[in-house]
Parts: sequence; C-alpha cells; structure tokens
Amino acid sequence: MIIECPAKINLSLDVVGKREDGYHLLQMIMQTIALYDRVKITKNNEMVITCNKIDVPCDRSNIAYRAVEVMKEKFNIEDNFKIEIEKNIPVAAGLAGGSTNAAAVIKGLNDMYSLNLSIDQMKEIGLKLGADVPFFFEGGTCLAEGIGEKLTKLNDVSCHLVVAKPPINVSTKYVYQNLKLDEIAVHPDTKRIIQYINSNDIRSLAESMVNVLETVTVREYPVIFEIKNIMMEFGALGSLMSGSGPSVFGIFEDKADALKCHNRLRDYIKEVFVVSTINRGV
Repeated sequence: MIIECPAKINLSLDVVGKREDGYHLLQMIMQTIALYDRVKITKNNEMVITCNKIDVPCDRSNIAYRAVEVMKEKFNIEDNFKIEIEKNIPVAAGLAGGSTNAAAVIKGLNDMYSLNLSIDQMKEIGLKLGADVPFFFEGGTCLAEGIGEKLTKLNDVSCHLVVAKPPINVSTKYVYQNLKLDEIAVHPDTKRIIQYINSNDIRSLAESMVNVLETVTVREYPVIFEIKNIMMEFGALGSLMSGSGPSVFGIFEDKADALKCHNRLRDYIKEVFVVSTINRGV
C-alpha cells in the first residue's frame, strides 16, 4: 500500500497564549500543498523503517514508526511492517513532513485492516503523536486553534506558490522558548484573513499574511528575510515563513513569475519548488 502525503504551509500563524503545561495556544491558517512524500506499508517479519534521505532517522525516534506502535497497541495488530518513506518534503523545514508521514501510516493501517475509523477518530490518534498530525486528515484550508488540534474547514484557497528551504536547521523548541509574547508588535488579523479566503480575494490574503514566529527565527537567520525580499521582487503577492521555519513561501498570481523566482532562488538554494495549493490531506 502506497500513500501520498502532502506538505503544509501556514498562511498565518498567531500565538495567543500559553497553557500551564507550557504548550503555546495558537490561531493559524493551515494549507496543504502539492509537494508530496510517499509512504509504502507492507507486512514484514520485523519492524523496519527506511528512507531515501540520510538525515531522517530510521528508528523509534521517527514519528511514522511511533504511529505504527500506537496503531498496533490500540487495535491489537500482531503483524509487523516495513515502512518505506520516499522523502521529497524538506526535513525540519516548517512543512510538517514528519506529521504527514504519521498521518499516512494511521490512514494506511486503517484501510489495510478495515478498521473503519472516522476522520475524527484518526485525528484523535494522530494528536497523541503531534499537534500537526490531525490536520492531515482534513487537508485543504483550515483554521487551527488550541495547540493546533481544533480544526475548522475553510473555503479552498487556489494559487501558485514558490517554496524555498534554505540550508539551515531551526529548532522549533528554541523558537517557542525565545518567543516573547508581550513584544510582538504585529499580529495577524485572522478574522479578516478568513473573510478574504471566503471571498477568494487572494491578493488581500497574501498582503495580510503574518507569522509571529518570524520575530525569533528571522532575527537568528537573516537569509529568511532575504528570500522573502527576492520573492517580492519577482512578483509575489506576499511572502511568509512557514511554521517555525526556515522554509519560506511566496504566493504568485502568475505561474510564469513563480518559475522565474524559482530559477533565481535555485542559484543559491537547492530545495526550491513551484507548487500549487490542494484541497486534500492524506
């Protein structure tokens, strides 16, 4: 069984508070994009996980491996599996590549064993693995609240994107630990952004995008700001860092402009993609 699992971007990301357990409360708009990993699941004598990228762990620290363990325990599945991950989504990039792989495993085993789990049931299992996992059972365009698990489906956004991941690694934990809520000068107007989405006003949406985590990540890694500027110079309607970074995306009205921007960025960044938004998850 092979499952295509898409990446996500954040069209906006706001931190609106902090729980007693240390988790930050979020209000963000998430969007799946046509950049896919592929996860192949086959029965095997022992648990094995493989990946075509050497910087992806192939042991229990891989969230897809843990997804298998959760499903085996919850549904008394005695079989073992070989999980083969074809990784096309950049790693540790703010694009939720690990979370979408975990969602693919849950959906794949649900189908393989005819468990007939509902989307809500799969979301509940996914949340035990990570806050971004439930989103991939919805996909498309969603408002995510709480720690990211409270999802509200929005109208589909349709546009061309350039996504660029500079060759740096950003620790999500570091970003949140160094985020100073009382020093954030500009928050996204999430209600207004949703209105733009509902009226299919892509230009106003792009111009209104804000990610408050940029206040930490861009200060540490100025290359993110440089990429945003290049995207705007090449005609992007708006440009934003996704998640805690370091990936940056730009929204383009015209695919030809997106391709020109892609070619410029490829001069010094290896992982650059021209993709579109999609209205599906795993």
